[in-house]
Amino acid sequence: MIVVTGAAGFIGSCLVSRLNEAGYKDIVVVDDFSKKEKSRNLEGKIILAKVGRKDFIKWLSDFGKEVDFIYHIGARTDTTEFDKAIFDELNVNFSIDVWKACVKFNIPLVYASSAATYGLGEFGYKDDHDTISRLKPLNPYGDSKNDFDKWVLKQNAFPPFWAGLKFFNVYGPNEYHKGRMASVIMHAFNQIKETGGMKLFRSHNPNYTDGGQLRDFVYVKDVVEVCLFLMEKTPSSGIYNLGSGVARTFLDLAKNTFLNLGKEENITFVDTPIDIRDKYQYFTEADMSKLIQAGYDKKFHSLEEGVSDYVTNYLRHSEYY
Repeated sequence: MIVVTGAAGFIGSCLVSRLNEAGYKDIVVVDDFSKKEKSRNLEGKIILAKVGRKDFIKWLSDFGKEVDFIYHIGARTDTTEFDKAIFDELNVNFSIDVWKACVKFNIPLVYASSAATYGLGEFGYKDDHDTISRLKPLNPYGDSKNDFDKWVLKQNAFPPFWAGLKFFNVYGPNEYHKGRMASVIMHAFNQIKETGGMKLFRSHNPNYTDGGQLRDFVYVKDVVEVCLFLMEKTPSSGIYNLGSGVARTFLDLAKNTFLNLGKEENITFVDTPIDIRDKYQYFTEADMSKLIQAGYDKKFHSLEEGVSDYVTNYLRHSEYY
């Protein structure tokens, strides 16, 4: 059995789809299934069973010996939420319980960390274990992901294989339910359809032009491909970056969205909201050398390729992956 937590969410549901494509059918999906807006993400997927998130640790204690691999993708991902207790419960303590069960039952584990752990990038974007204790995330979400990474590295007992994945700016199908936290590409698509234009955040940093803020945008199909590689090849355990390895501007993103919609560019700028302005990342770019050295050799989608596939094959028709 393969377990996917957060399976009704964005990355989790795409992972279930990719596992199905690779021939894996005995998948146990874990999530809070009371959130009906996510239900379509699992339609048509081949799964063995559904387990509610609150029941999962008890379920593991009963069925852990039958589990071959766990992808712990589920998390609270709202970067605008500032109640630390919520993140402690869902992103730290729950993850600790999953880890301990993997140790007890000898289950390999891949879990979701985040590029939000890097903060303003004071220490760069290299996934060295030595720098993790010094990182300064900009919000409680980033803190929670870094807190768990730090906890993992202090352990004496480990699953037979484990990997923490620092997801950068992931975009792609199955994020229709994410609201404000959806990718900028989805927001661009919706804005262009509704208004004919796209609003980007104005730069409040003299080193960057308006729309010239740089992020590492990574297509979700690349993310799940790496997840499959880690399960099938089990390279050295550790914490890995997972981005495209190439920083691109928000202007690039917007221009490509207009292009794939066949619309004339109409881009304007608005002030970055006050509540996130002093915590805004102006540059992120994953150093992907560790994953490449671990044997991953598949080409990542360029921004142009990813936006084209996403807009043309999914957003235009409200399709799911």
